[in-house]
Amino acid sequence: MSISATEVRFDADQMWVGLSDGRTVGVPLAWFPRLMAASPAEREAVEIGAYGLHWEALDEDVSVQGLLAGHGDRTARGPEAA
Repeated sequence: MSISATEVRFDADQMWVGLSDGRTVGVPLAWFPRLMAASPAEREAVEIGAYGLHWEALDEDVSVQGLLAGHGDRTARGPEAA
């Protein structure tokens, strides 16, 4: 079974992602510095795809698999990042 995102919303400190299996996952915005620094309008410009979330203007991609594994932004982690 492949789980995908169905919706994304934000509050002051969290990103909430609704999933196709009925769950909602909340993660701290601090895990994603580009999203934390973005305006509400920039955050709302999300593209929901089969495997995750994409913000073109912010150059940000978040996978559902990564969210479920508890991973935040891994772009600056060096060679050990998967």
